[in-house]
Amino acid sequence: MCAGVAAMLVLQTTVSVGMCLAVSPVIGITLPFVSAGGSSVLATYITVGLVHAVKMHKKRFIFDA
Repeated sequence: MCAGVAAMLVLQTTVSVGMCLAVSPVIGITLPFVSAGGSSVLATYITVGLVHAVKMHKKRFIFDA
């Protein structure tokens, strides 16, 4: 899950920077944590919060045979 969220953020950032530099075509994707799109920013914060929850509740289970 953490790798997927990281990939999502890297892809959105790369595409947004490419659009600003006129390297890639302009499409309707927002810049994470910066753009004014309310639902996109909310979804990004929720996904990052889930990653933090995974890190915080990481436990190792040892099964005795």
